[in-house]
Amino acid sequence: MNSTAAKIPFVIVAVLSVFAAVWQSAEYGQYAPKDAYRENPRFAYYGSENPWDRRFFTQESADKDYKWRGQRQLLEILAGRPQKALEMCQRRLAEDPNDPEVFFMVAIARIQMKQLDEAENAARQALANGLPFERFLAGPRDLLRPLMQTPAFQKMATEHTGLIHGPLLGAVTDSGARFWMRTWRETPVTVRVFKDDKKTTEAVAKTEAGRDYTAVVQINGLQPATRYRYDVLVGGRSALQSDLPCFETFPPRGQSRRFRVAFGGCAGYTPVYERMWNTVLSREPAAFLTLGDNVYMDMPEMPGPFHDYSYYCRQSRPEFRKLAGSTPIYAIWDDHDCAIDDVWMGPYVDKPAWKKPTWELFRRNWNNPGYGDEKWPACWFSFSIADVDFIMLDCRFYRTNPFQESRTMLGPVQKAWLLERLKQSRATFKFIVSSVPWASGAKPGAKDTWDGFPEEREEIFSFLEKHRIEGAILLSADRHRADAWKIDRPSGYPLYDLMNSRLTNIHTHELMPGALFGYNEKCSFGLLSFDTTASDPVVTYQIVNIDGEVVHSLTLKRSELEF
Repeated sequence: MNSTAAKIPFVIVAVLSVFAAVWQSAEYGQYAPKDAYRENPRFAYYGSENPWDRRFFTQESADKDYKWRGQRQLLEILAGRPQKALEMCQRRLAEDPNDPEVFFMVAIARIQMKQLDEAENAARQALANGLPFERFLAGPRDLLRPLMQTPAFQKMATEHTGLIHGPLLGAVTDSGARFWMRTWRETPVTVRVFKDDKKTTEAVAKTEAGRDYTAVVQINGLQPATRYRYDVLVGGRSALQSDLPCFETFPPRGQSRRFRVAFGGCAGYTPVYERMWNTVLSREPAAFLTLGDNVYMDMPEMPGPFHDYSYYCRQSRPEFRKLAGSTPIYAIWDDHDCAIDDVWMGPYVDKPAWKKPTWELFRRNWNNPGYGDEKWPACWFSFSIADVDFIMLDCRFYRTNPFQESRTMLGPVQKAWLLERLKQSRATFKFIVSSVPWASGAKPGAKDTWDGFPEEREEIFSFLEKHRIEGAILLSADRHRADAWKIDRPSGYPLYDLMNSRLTNIHTHELMPGALFGYNEKCSFGLLSFDTTASDPVVTYQIVNIDGEVVHSLTLKRSELEF
């Protein structure tokens, strides 16, 4: 494929640096590999504000944050150093002798050392301490294959019901839904939908090895605002047994309704905080929006076992599976799940070489209604619930170097799509959803938020005013806390940036003085409660912490968002 750049008023490409593989411009503070400078010695066409290295996988980082521990051990195994990984695991077990994730890594290390008996013992200890058996079926398969071929594990795998991950509900409308799932082997999967205990419809798809044994089943012909129960059949047998999940189709588009939507970002894999998904589910949202850093990889290279492992950890958790099986999930990505901290990925579809494959990895693991434009793949899409529109942005795929005068967060194709979508919307409320903060001062001194792209931000805000588009509200994530910001506008109504981004992370960011309010004491999510049936429709934003406590609240009336 030929590398093609979007039609923008400049072209950012790269020049070869002969001095180092990783280069920092003293003048601009850019960090990027040498190939990012191949045609322009001053500006990297892709890069980061922070060092382009593996600093997240040091001993110090792993000591501070659980999400990097298993990844650090796996990197040693993939580098051909299983003995070193084993020593790391043994140090962790001295601190916590019951951590199933460590036993999982011990098993993988022992396999590479051809110590299958010891590997089997470690695997059994992982299972005894609560690790789902699906983790061994999911993989990384090449690393686990010798263990899975033993008679004991073959027997356990045969007894497994058939689903490794999922079902993950998504792309719900007033007449249909999609169901994502992963199986152990290639096989047909059937979704059978029931209403009042009577089968109404079913559809079939096949999981394929080329898609990491995943499939998406599309169900059509459903009634709006209707509650259904469903089953998943693998090989003709129920994979969900008697505990069948329920879901509800959306109301007809444009109809006034009362409903709730939950959202948040920054969900590093942290076992002690995985109960967050139960807390979200307890509020019975119509949908859950996950706004980036949904997994933490920070490994900008061709996707492989390391990247797969990062997804499998979350997908195997029973808390997440229960939420995703009954609540439609809508996902965009951010820096940590697309490349590395504070990354700009450049204007090209297919450069750097790992960019599009990483997007394909994202697409393979989520269940969105769309993924950018046919010629310009990305993670942007939109959907509606009743008379509320959600416009989900990709703030990374086509982002260009923020240190240049000509710069873009969205790229020209996505920006044109966004503006047209806003212009055509007749929704009571229109949410413009970004993976990074809109408000100035949310991350002082950085160019990673919309502060780094003030011209494009102003273009969007001015477009709302020029075309008198009412009812617009901003959502965002990225900072490890929850905020509400008011952005006063000289020629229009104020814009509110509602931010929530510490779903399961250990690390927190400090509160900022410019916000209306903020919260970082515990993990939290954002809850939006709509009543568009009121004479003056309202939406209330609540910060709900992991223990279910509402710590802050802001109610916005439609009349406050008009000219």
